Amino acid sequence: MKAFVFPGQGAQFVGMGKDLYEKHPIAKQHFEQANEILGFRITDIMFSGTDEELKQTKVTQPAMFLHSVVSALCLGSAFEPAMVAGHSLGELSALTAARCLNFEDGLKLVAARAIAMQKACEARPGTMAAIIALADEKVEEVCAAVREESGKVVVPANYNCPGQLVISGEAEAIDIACQRLKEAGAKRALVLPVSGAFHSPLMLPAQEELEKAIAATEFHTPVCPVYQNVDAKPHTDPEEIKANLIAQLTASVRWTEEVQNMVADGATSFTECGPGKTLQGMIAKICKGNENVSIHGVND
Repeated sequence: MKAFVFPGQGAQFVGMGKDLYEKHPIAKQHFEQANEILGFRITDIMFSGTDEELKQTKVTQPAMFLHSVVSALCLGSAFEPAMVAGHSLGELSALTAARCLNFEDGLKLVAARAIAMQKACEARPGTMAAIIALADEKVEEVCAAVREESGKVVVPANYNCPGQLVISGEAEAIDIACQRLKEAGAKRALVLPVSGAFHSPLMLPAQEELEKAIAATEFHTPVCPVYQNVDAKPHTDPEEIKANLIAQLTASVRWTEEVQNMVADGATSFTECGPGKTLQGMIAKICKGNENVSIHGVND
């Protein structure tokens, strides 16, 4: 069974999507439609902007969505998913590729999500850190202890793959947690160059804004099950999908469990739709030793 997966922020690079725009009429059509919907030429930033321009959340999220969804569209009849999933922002790409959302509504939701998150970051600054080679349970235990002692926010945010868990919260609490996690045996505790504490309680104002935008958007039954970040389970009911999408902004991304559930439900092939190979690397670690699973990029 074929699974298609869609990455979140972090895999972007200047020049992304230019080859699709030049080679595929359907890509050019959707890129130009996105420029009109967004009210600025995001293609100029994607194809020839600066790293700093592309790193702005209000640009990065629509750019990643656009590249990922168009990558799937360019597959034509080869895009035959038995199931889909997306990491963080990528969940909106997955929902659009699976026709739960139409392209225009999907892009508008991504833009609304990005602006809401940017405002939340400015109102309550925070950061994230990648914890490498330490058991998830230990990371959870340390975060809980730091929260209780400091009264500040620090939570597990992204369960990416075995040995890689990203934590999120207020900078002071992240610094304390990183020091303790290194003392507890983490190989690395690396503060990430991000603009805010995504997938933490600091995103509550953004969640409230996104809820309004989602309530005003029409969701359809997807063409296949969509595995969602908040519970790692497959969903096809539009109301359940909407509720999970709203909860996702302040909840952990349970990616390891998500991929494991997809494999348990019959996935034998994973194709990453989007720039880079971030998810391919994570899935390779999650499925290590499983010879029945193949992992590809969209152009492989």
